[in-house]
Amino acid sequence: MCLAARLVAPLMLCSAAMSLPLPADLPGIGVDLVDIARLVAALERGGPPLRDRMFTPAEQEECEGRPNPGMHYAARMAAKEAGMKVLGTGWTGGVGFQDFEVISDGRTAPKLRLHGQAAVVASRHGIREMRLSLSHTDTMAIAFVIGICAVGPGAGTDPGVESHSVEPAE
Repeated sequence: MCLAARLVAPLMLCSAAMSLPLPADLPGIGVDLVDIARLVAALERGGPPLRDRMFTPAEQEECEGRPNPGMHYAARMAAKEAGMKVLGTGWTGGVGFQDFEVISDGRTAPKLRLHGQAAVVASRHGIREMRLSLSHTDTMAIAFVIGICAVGPGAGTDPGVESHSVEPAE
């Protein structure tokens, strides 16, 4: 039995007992840990060109508007890496940093929105949503991402319809 099935099987039993719907398939999970000081040092060395390559303008605005920008950049970097692990692509096939964007309003759970080639790959896998959890200490940031498959009619055909987390490529 694969890891995802072993993790989900007990939840499905609980779900059946409590009548809570759970996704029929979890195509992938990803986790990544980022050393905040190392990322901050890399961003200082690379300057704005590196920051612009790694983070969307909205992510930069969000991070720079917070008391500890480095911590927030590190959490977003971890989310991007974890999202790639869900897709199983790594940094190949045209998938890049800008294809993953953490959306956060500070009041609700952050979301991982996909753009470009990452959205195309997600759609091929039937992924309609990427669930994201972020956390950090003073020195480390971690992200955990689960890809949720679309189920039912039209599953995987237009991931932007069922969720705003995965957007079709432009």
